[in-house]
Amino acid sequence: MGEGFGVLLAIASSALGGAGAAVTRYLVSNADPVTLATLRWGIGVACVLPTALVLRVKMPAGRDLLPVAALGFCFFGVFFILYNIAVGFTTAARASLALSTVPLQTVIVGALLGMEPLTKRKTIGACVAVSGAIGALGTGLSTAPDGAWRGELIMAGAVLSLAFYNVWSRPFIQRSSALGFLAVGMSSGAIGLIAIGLATHRLEILTTFSLPQWLAGLYLGVGGGALAFILWAVALQRTTPTRVATTITVQPVAAASLAAYLLGEPITIQLMIGLLAVFCGIWIATTES
Repeated sequence: MGEGFGVLLAIASSALGGAGAAVTRYLVSNADPVTLATLRWGIGVACVLPTALVLRVKMPAGRDLLPVAALGFCFFGVFFILYNIAVGFTTAARASLALSTVPLQTVIVGALLGMEPLTKRKTIGACVAVSGAIGALGTGLSTAPDGAWRGELIMAGAVLSLAFYNVWSRPFIQRSSALGFLAVGMSSGAIGLIAIGLATHRLEILTTFSLPQWLAGLYLGVGGGALAFILWAVALQRTTPTRVATTITVQPVAAASLAAYLLGEPITIQLMIGLLAVFCGIWIATTES
């Protein structure tokens, strides 16, 4: 089970994350971005940390501990607050398409940091995938919510942190373990979010949640949180950051499908053409020998 298996794990992770975008869109009108991030990673770490402890996986230690905790806070804390803000401005599918710019940013960051060679095929694949996403966003503005561009711009800017997370994660994962790395990073993000939520009394809104909202929140924490990122971390252990990042373009498929059912969001022809280009890009970038 080599790099191909790692890519399949990353695709599964991205599909779970795309469904999480639709669920976030469903919940965002009833809770602020900090509360949603706290709910997602509070539940997520309650699944991941005990699992890591029971399995006695190797945890980051020594000089790695502080950088891993910092990466976790920046990603699970800061990135997902911005992610939730972005989803509040636009549709789940369009937010996920904006998130699809992460492959190109990961290629650039990996090359700039000298951690992954920038091959012609990887560059072409990432550019095709991202071009499909940008084209779909640009041509579909007439059917987008008012001010949708704000959410997409926030998302495109926020994914720079995900690009650095992808590139910087792999050495730490290789020195410890995928699950151990995830447990420490997610715990750091969750602790920071819970502290902010308690200090600002934002978490009180959770007492008003109905049963469907709590079920949606549980999916965010378990499916779109713990399971999605366990698969993502294992994928980073088995294949390159660029190949893992390219599969994030699967997210709009899951996001659009679930959002159409939950929220009645339209699936436009522009979106479908963009997704076709995205899949072509994934194939090009991940089939290099």
